Amino acid sequence: MAAVSSRPVRTAVVGTGGIATSSHLAALRAQGHRVDLVAAVDPDATRLDAFRAAAALPAEPGSPAEAAPAWNVTGYRNLADMLAAERPDLVLIGTPPALHRAQAVAALRAGAWVLCEKPYCLSLAEYDEIAAAEQDPAGPYASVVFQHRYGSGAVHAREQLSTGALGRPLVAHCQTTWYRDTVYYAVPWRGRWATEGGGPSMGHGIHQMDLLLHLLGDWTEVRAMAGRLVHEVESEDVSTALVRFRSGALATVVNSVLSPDEVSRIRIDCADATVELTHLYGHRNEDWVYTAAPQLREDPAAADRVRQWRTPAADQPSSHAAQLTAVLDAMQAGTRPPGGDQDARRTVEFIAALYKAAFTGRPVHAGEITPADPYYSAMHGDHPDWAPRTEANA
Repeated sequence: MAAVSSRPVRTAVVGTGGIATSSHLAALRAQGHRVDLVAAVDPDATRLDAFRAAAALPAEPGSPAEAAPAWNVTGYRNLADMLAAERPDLVLIGTPPALHRAQAVAALRAGAWVLCEKPYCLSLAEYDEIAAAEQDPAGPYASVVFQHRYGSGAVHAREQLSTGALGRPLVAHCQTTWYRDTVYYAVPWRGRWATEGGGPSMGHGIHQMDLLLHLLGDWTEVRAMAGRLVHEVESEDVSTALVRFRSGALATVVNSVLSPDEVSRIRIDCADATVELTHLYGHRNEDWVYTAAPQLREDPAAADRVRQWRTPAADQPSSHAAQLTAVLDAMQAGTRPPGGDQDARRTVEFIAALYKAAFTGRPVHAGEITPADPYYSAMHGDHPDWAPRTEANA
């Protein structure tokens, strides 16, 4: 498949629940001059009609997407019918996690590019199956929604770290401490390995952990613990990990849905400065703080260098809209978009390693989870204390 032409990208949304209405529709409106929302898919007719009605409304006056069109979206009850009838260029997937693999593969085989919500899939095996469906070097490609990589603050921080402007990374902390009650877990697919793929390590902390890897690069070793401390679920409700990076940097990771004071945080201590991000569900420039090492604070000759660390004047918040822009740019150029291939696989492998380390009590090294490893096919690795209970293992 060649690059998508300069005509509006024919786009379809699969799954019309909350994330589609609150995030994907807003992102599409922000790119209304580049996309044409032609179809939506959902087996729930009420939910589908509500999404179609929202898409048909004009954007609010004064909003960034004020000039976006009001779309007449055709509704479908299943993906196959939509793909056959519409032949979309781009499919946005916002369904429950257990459906992602099959839907991404079907869209790719129909010639559509894919932008899929996290978790992208339930295992490394599923990830590799999606990757195998990307058969043409020029696309279509699939990528996962990792919107926290985007936004001017994250782009700037990665540049400062990758160029060595802050000195060598030494110590880091990655924290996703959120709160989810029993009502949240009353949704049937949540808290189950077969339908959610894991607990907060997979469905919540994945964003901050992906951003940590995006900023610090390849990891080499993970040691971890996990527990079910409050919720009666199959997966964990809290996990912690120690991580060694190829650079030599060491990090701690905490993922929780038990924390009344909710926060998302990344802190990286380098030889010459600390960079810290504190937010909840999205960040702006003001959420990034740089602190110079004492010797640089007292050195007038370092003043210009320290000023360069400050986040840029242009403030692009992290968002689905920011990532969609990058995907559309890649489609137009016929190149792989960010958030796919080995770049995103590294994050899925890291989560599999965290679970394996937590459940076995042993360190796990990058590259050791191969197709022969039980943690390749399922995040629970068939561990007797964590795998779903059946008549065979009850």
